[in-house]
Amino acid sequence: MPTALLSALPEEQAGLRELLERPVRHRRAGRDVWSGRLHGAPVLLALSGIGKVAAAVTATTLAGLGARRIVFTGVAGGLGPGVKVGDLVVATGCVQHDMDASPLFPRHEVPGYGRSVFAADDGLSALLSRACEAVCARAATLFDAETIARFGLAGVRAHRGLLASGDRFVASAGEAAALRGALPGALAVDMESAAVAQACFDHGLPFAAVRTVSDRADDAAHVDFPAFAAAVAGRYAQAVVAELSGMLPKA
Repeated sequence: MPTALLSALPEEQAGLRELLERPVRHRRAGRDVWSGRLHGAPVLLALSGIGKVAAAVTATTLAGLGARRIVFTGVAGGLGPGVKVGDLVVATGCVQHDMDASPLFPRHEVPGYGRSVFAADDGLSALLSRACEAVCARAATLFDAETIARFGLAGVRAHRGLLASGDRFVASAGEAAALRGALPGALAVDMESAAVAQACFDHGLPFAAVRTVSDRADDAAHVDFPAFAAAVAGRYAQAVVAELSGMLPKA
């Protein structure tokens, strides 16, 4: 049964389809999903586009195509202390920072679920963390000196913690500070992970996510994000997936 590798943007999955063995394209829900083998393991590759609805639709589509588990790879804005540009954050769980049905429900709680945080799968996330730690240990070999200096990629680290997702690109120091106040445990902010986590919960699929920190979700984020995504995100994705594939079932 295949592992589904999901990202929002092409840059976040750059190079993976070219590595796919015996690729087959499936057109579903307006999306291209590619099946094949990657590093000897069966996979599905898909791009969701940006935002929670697009991500949830794509995750459901992958479930319908027989995905055994879903791993999201992409970039995010750093929130937590000590989380810097170039670091990797593996989700322990995901919360929608813009979910607010109060006073009917507590802020951030998803109505009908009795929870605000959708946990990542422990076993799959542990493997993903090991893969990320291995990549961080050799990150200096992935990029040229100019890229390392430009984005400060020396001494990158892998973290585990909460991801906050919402349908807003966080790009001001004030908004980032507000998120830290509302969700002090959140290490990074993105626009898709919590939706995929909820869809996986509904379908009974193991879910894991890794986000590469492209910016600090502050006033420079709109400048840093596109450059980082183009120069760094795809290389990280290739390296992490290669490490993770060696730990997953080959059938």
